[in-house]
Amino acid sequence: MLVLSRKENESIQIGENVVVKVVSIGNGRVRLAIDAPREISIVRGELVEAVRNQSAAPLNSPVEAKPAAAPAVVS
Repeated sequence: MLVLSRKENESIQIGENVVVKVVSIGNGRVRLAIDAPREISIVRGELVEAVRNQSAAPLNSPVEAKPAAAPAVVS
């Protein structure tokens, strides 16, 4: 895992066509803007984990509501 420090308005580039920019920092939160082609899926980590946990649940367990699709830019 690569760990980077970035200040507000600084960005990183991933590959040829993905840019992640720090939009704001404050109140214990970091807001990111992600510029990527539409064919690249961007999903919050907690949603991926929820789906993973739901898939691992036994078949006789109660079914919970599935999370809605995440937007391309997540705040």
